[in-house]
Formats: sequence, structure tokens, C-alpha cells
Amino acid sequence: MKPNAQRNQSRAIAVARSQSASSNSFWLATLMAVLTALAVIVMTATPSKARPDSFADLAEQISPSVVNITTSTVVAGRTGPQGIVPEGSPFEDFFRNAPGNEGPRRSSALGSGFVISEDGFIVTNNHVIEGADEIQIEFFPGDGQPTELLTATIVGTDPNTDIALLKVEADGPLKFVNFGDSSVARVGDWVMAMGNPLGQGFSVSAGIISARNRALQGTYDDYIQTDAAINRGNSGGPLFNMDGDVIGVNTAILSPNGGSIGIGFAMSSAVVTRVIDQLQEFGETRRGWLGVRIQDIEPDMVEGIEGLESVNGALITDVPDGPAKNAGLLAGDVILSFDGFDVEDTRGLVRRVGNTDVDKTVRVVVLRQGKTETLAVTLGRRETAEATAVPAAATPEEPQELEMLGLSLSELTDDMRSELGIGEGVNGLVVTNIDQSSEAYEKGLRSGDVITEAGQQALSSLSDFDDRVEEAKEAGRTSLLLLIRRDGQPRFVALSIED
Repeated sequence: MKPNAQRNQSRAIAVARSQSASSNSFWLATLMAVLTALAVIVMTATPSKARPDSFADLAEQISPSVVNITTSTVVAGRTGPQGIVPEGSPFEDFFRNAPGNEGPRRSSALGSGFVISEDGFIVTNNHVIEGADEIQIEFFPGDGQPTELLTATIVGTDPNTDIALLKVEADGPLKFVNFGDSSVARVGDWVMAMGNPLGQGFSVSAGIISARNRALQGTYDDYIQTDAAINRGNSGGPLFNMDGDVIGVNTAILSPNGGSIGIGFAMSSAVVTRVIDQLQEFGETRRGWLGVRIQDIEPDMVEGIEGLESVNGALITDVPDGPAKNAGLLAGDVILSFDGFDVEDTRGLVRRVGNTDVDKTVRVVVLRQGKTETLAVTLGRRETAEATAVPAAATPEEPQELEMLGLSLSELTDDMRSELGIGEGVNGLVVTNIDQSSEAYEKGLRSGDVITEAGQQALSSLSDFDDRVEEAKEAGRTSLLLLIRRDGQPRFVALSIED
């Protein structure tokens, strides 16, 4: 073969091999892309925690740490009519034993709880053991736990969160469970409840988290709502996540008939753990106290508060003697930030303050007269301050009359103070009459209310009120913020001032 022909043949073979390699690479790349896409689809369609085939392993793991609680209380007897027969009469025994003449009797109640340490600390609800003379703990049978009933003592209680801490003395170490982080739990996560429903003994139920951050009626409420069956007797029992950690304490149900309808509530571990730590250390709770009265900001107040852009924050209605007053906070200030955390509403602020250490100095950012100010506040203790009275202050001005914004206003007199029960420490204008077709009436103002501030400035005369209205109009505002007091309780109301 000639050299040129050989070269052409070699070149043709090389090109063919190159095309074959390129084709293989193409199909390999295509296959990898398809497999990657399928993997993404599978990962997207499959939840991170699929429903388990069975809860049996989890139940077996954690059941030794769950306990039944039986309490007993001496109830005073009922006494029937007295003086029917004289003492020593032959009929005395008959009437003593008659219906309605029962002596003291012992009443029992049932609940649940769980062990949190090998040395015998047990968590339950306060309402389970409140007023009990005797508390008996029954452990789940087997796995080395005590077989006999153990008597528990109360370490401490917190009625505000309905949590109680008990202690038992056992011959050996007890099986216990750990708290989990309820803040990472999500709506839809699987949970399992254990306890002693309706006195039937140890029982397990499973469901999902239906909602979070529920509030029922307490100041520090942070409930997890679940459809895992919870009934009477489950109170104080644990709500577990799928890792076997306690993320809530089963506390309450909503039901028209007293039985489970799939709406149960467990106090979140985020609240419970802090309470338990304090009860273990001090035997009582020690919550931070800022020393202000506050209210949420309504949408119609935003325009009336200079510099405010949203309803976020907590509006101070009163500052009695205490940490906030010492630090310079004033009624009318809007708390925007507390200890580095943004304040969304009063509920969030109350919980944040309560969870802050007593005597800690924190930074509080407030909006005042359109500008932000940062104040350093050293917190007190709420439990100590709750019974502290607010002292009296200054005296009122001479009486006059004014009609404005559907209100008939008068300056306070001594007779009005006596008639309306208004203390010497309250200064302002009293509502003597109100137009029932006015916006003020629609927003709840009534005769006898006292307006102490307008436009976040104190009122001492009717001319002050007139000046605040004119100042708001000149500033282009369409509403005026009023601070109202009724029966000693302050609240803010925004009234329209447009002509």
C-alpha cells in the first residue's frame, strides 16, 4: 500500500474511534442526567421522616420512664341539720349516720408523669397534684423499674404553666427520658403520647403535630396542638417525637363532651425545661420583670404614632415604680426590641422578659416621639413585684367643659374623683357624655373614662386636648392616639380627627 493511502486509512480509523468515544460519552452523560433527575424527584417526593411501619420499638424504648400518678386528698364531710336532737339522746346515733351527715372522706385522682433523671425527678402537671395530701407513683412494669408504689414529694410547682416537679426515692437508678427541642418541631411531624387515660393504665396513642404556638389563657402559654388521643388522666404525661425525646407535657383538651376529639394541647418543652431548671435549683420560679403595662398596636394606631411603620411592637400604657421607670421608659413608648430580639407583640415580649434572668441588664429599644432610643434596664423579679401597688402622684386642675370628637370632656374635680372612684394619682380629662353614633363610642369609650394622654403627651387641661388635636392636624395626621383609663386599667385608642 502506498504511504498516502496508509495515512488516509489511519486517519479514517482515528476519526471513527473519536466519533465512537464521543457517542459513548454523550450517552453516558445523558444517563447520568436522567438518574440525577430521578433521584431529585424521589428525594422531593419522600418526606424526611416517613411514617414508621410500627411505633412498637419506640414505645418499648420509652415506656419504662412513664409513670401513673395517684393522688389522695381529705375532703371535709358534709354536716346535716344541727340541734334536731339533744346531745346524749337515744336518737343521736341515728341522725349522726343519716344521709347528709358524712364525716371527712378521702378523695383520689389520677394523672400521668415521666422520669427525667435516674435519681428520681418526675415531671407532671400542677393540677394533677394540687392540694394532694399524698402522691403515689406507679411505674411501667418490667425493665428493672420499681414494682411497688413509691411516695413522691413536691419539689416545686408553677401554676402559670401548670407544671410540677416531684421527687421519689428508689433503691436503684431509674430509667429516664430527655427533653427535645420543641422549637424545631414542625406541623405534620409524627408524635406519640403516653399516659393513664381515664384510669385505664399505661396507654399509647400516636398522631401528628396539628399546630404550634397555641395560647389558651395563660401569660406564658406555648402549646403544641396534636391529634394524638389525649383524655382525662393523660394530664402530665409526655408527648414524644420520633427520636424518643419529650417535646411537650400533655395538659389540656378541647372537647364538648369531656373526651378526646383530636384537639389536645401539650406545653412545649421550650417552656417546660426552663421552669424545671428553676424548680430544681430554687424550688420556685424566678422570672424577669420589666415593670410596664402594655398593649398590642392596632392598625388604626399606626398612623397616629409618629415614626411607626407597622403594628409590630408593644405599646406602653403605664409605667409604675420598678425597673422600667428607673431606666426612663415612659407611657406612650413603643418597645421595638428587647435584649437584642425584635418585639412583634405583647405576648412575645411577656414571654421573652419572663425567660430572662432576674437582675440582668438588657437593652430596650423604644420609639418615642418619632425617634428611637436605647435604654438599659436591670430586670426585677416578677413573683416579688406582682403584689406591689402603684403609688399616687399629682393633683388635678380646675374644672371646665369641652365637646370634641363626639366626646363631652371635663377636668377632674374632687367630687368626680369620689363619685367615679378615681385615685389622686390619675390626672386628665373625664368623659362626662358621649355621642353614641360617634367613632369614640364604637371603639369602646364610655362616660366615666379618663383620658390621661393625647398624642402621647400628658393632659392637664382641656386646652391641652385642643392643642393636641390641632398639632396632629398641622402634622398631616388623620388620627389622634388617646390613653384611656377605666377602673385603673389603661389602654390606647386612636380616633379620627379629619374634618
